[in-house]
Formats: sequence, C-alpha cells, structure tokens
Amino acid sequence: MEPLKPEVMVEQVEELAGDLRALTRPFAQQIHTVLTPLEWRVVRKVYLTGDGDSYHASCAAEMAFEAIADVPCAPMSAQRFLDYGAAWMRPAAPQQTLVIATSASGGTQRVVQAIERAREHGALTIALTGTPNSAVTQVADRTLVVELPQKQRSPGIRTYQASLMGMLLVAIQLGEMRNTYPQEAAHGLRQELAALADVVDATTDAIKDRCREVADLIAETPTLVMVGSGPSYGTALFSAAKVVEAAGILALGQDLEEWWHVERFAYPVEMPVFVIAPPGRSHGRAGDLATTARALGRRVITVTHKDDAEVTRHAHVVLPVQGEVREEFSPLLYHLFASYVASYVAARLGRALFQSDRPELLQSVTEYYASLQRDAAH
Repeated sequence: MEPLKPEVMVEQVEELAGDLRALTRPFAQQIHTVLTPLEWRVVRKVYLTGDGDSYHASCAAEMAFEAIADVPCAPMSAQRFLDYGAAWMRPAAPQQTLVIATSASGGTQRVVQAIERAREHGALTIALTGTPNSAVTQVADRTLVVELPQKQRSPGIRTYQASLMGMLLVAIQLGEMRNTYPQEAAHGLRQELAALADVVDATTDAIKDRCREVADLIAETPTLVMVGSGPSYGTALFSAAKVVEAAGILALGQDLEEWWHVERFAYPVEMPVFVIAPPGRSHGRAGDLATTARALGRRVITVTHKDDAEVTRHAHVVLPVQGEVREEFSPLLYHLFASYVASYVAARLGRALFQSDRPELLQSVTEYYASLQRDAAH
C-alpha cells in the first residue's frame, strides 16, 4: 500500500462546498422518513456516540440538538457510552431516548457494540454511516446513510462533514416534528445549511495561503493546543486530530476554560495556541483567553469571523472565516483551516499521513484490529 501524501487533504477540503450543495437535500429527504412522526414526537433525550472524527462531530452537533430541537443531548465516545452511558439512560418509556451512533466506515467495533447495548436498554437507535450495508446498519433500528461520491483514502475530512451534516439535519427534523420550529422555519434552516457552501468557498480562498504562513510558524513545535467551547470544542478536537494524523505532532483539543486552568502552565512557553472563536456565547471568553495566551508568550493563531476585532487583536496570525453563520452551524466553517495547516506541516516535515511510510506501524495496527475482530467473534 502506497504511503498517503499530505496533498490529498487539500484536495478533500476543496470538495467540501460541492458536497454541501449536492448532498444537503438528499440527506434531508432521507432523514424525513427515517422515523415515523410519532417516533420523532416522543423523543425526550438524544445521545450521540462514535469514535474519533465521529465523536468530534457529535460534540460539535450537541448545541444544535439542544437549541434547535429543544431536547437534552449527550455526546459520548463509543467506549464511554458502552461502559457507562447506556446503563443510565433509564428511558421513562420505550423509544423516548434516541441514540445516534456514527461510524463513517460502518465497521467501528465499539460503535456496533454501543448500538447493541442501547437497544438492550430500550432506546431507539439510528446508525449514521457513510457505508451502506455495513456492520452498524445490521444492528441498529434505523439507518441514515450519508454516502459520498468518489470517496478518497485519507484522513476523514469529507466524511466528517457528511456525518456532521447528518446530525444537524436530524436536529432540524426533530425540532420540526416536536413543533419547536414550524415547517416553514425548518425548511429555512435547511436552506441556510445548504447556502453555507458559498461561505465555505469564500473561506477556503481567504485562508489557504495564510495556512502556509501558520505551517511555517508551527512546524518545529513538539506540541500545540486548539481551544474552543460549545460547538467549537468539537471543532477543536477534530482540528487537533488532523494535525496528529497528518504530521505526527502531538496536538490537543481542549475547552477554553480548561485550558485556562491547566494547559496555560505547560511548556514550551512559545507553544502554539489556536483559538477557535465564532460569534456566539463563548466569544467573550475566547477573547480573554487570547489575551492571556499572548501575554504568556504563546504563539496565538485565531480562527474568527473576518470582522472580529476582540479576539484577533493579540493574534500572531488571523485565519478569517467569511460570511455569517449561526453558532449551531459554525462547525461546518471553523474547521476548514485545520486540514490545510496539517497538510502543509506534514509536507514541510516530509511526513506521510498516519505514518503510512512506516510498514512496521501499519502491521501493528492491522494485527490490533484483527485481534478486536477475533474477540468480537467470541
């Protein structure tokens, strides 16, 4: 198997707007019928579960379920849900709890097990996947397939967006069916989502060259941190993961306030800090943190609206997001920088994605997953 080259990440980023334009409507049409009207109406709590990018998307979508659908939402990694979350769901009546379990590949073993455990405890389950007829579809009550045309082998960038789109559209549908939003307003939200494609194009044009500047600034660092709150916490997790997967640099995703309490004390003093700060509830705190980080000697990179003045005034580099977006949908725009930066850093360091130029690592990973499959079979 050929090593994965960093430039494939750039190619994927530049297909995101086209995916939004082409897929929002068919995904929404599929979601409309994934549950019956009664099943939508009786939902009282939502759990979102998955691993890796799917878990990051779950964290990014939490606010949409609570603000748009008006239901409590708990994002959990699949292992945590399997061991701890499922047993405490305690639905008052069957199917009042909805579990959306996401696996782009459809074969993530812990996600399969999480679905099985959720059903044992009486929850209604939806498998959200990019792969039809995969393992998760065989065990869930219902299936939502967010399949992409011409999928590539690389870190999940298009698949992350597709999973996130699926969750956001489910939140809109749930809000409509629970009468949180009238039908016309829900339709407007779907159109708003699709219209972000133009903003994605404008943002990638605005930040692409600046991301090369960021790569030059951070390429020699041993570690970095990305911070955000609310939906942007999911964005921070995902963005850090792309740097790890592409460049092999230890990158951490962290909550704004937790960074203040813990990571601000970490060396090296010049550690890069990416502050992800769309307009919204935590914007003011993000500005405070950027100020503190700069005063501590950190290299501050801000990912903010193009007209932002509060968070950007202490930044070494600003990555400007174009256009307006409600905070619930902001993760679709505020992660775009990460794959550019990760790709450029990996190329600058001469590294292949996932360390795929190291056959011994590939062999160990293959053996690990084979052992998981054997355990599952028993």
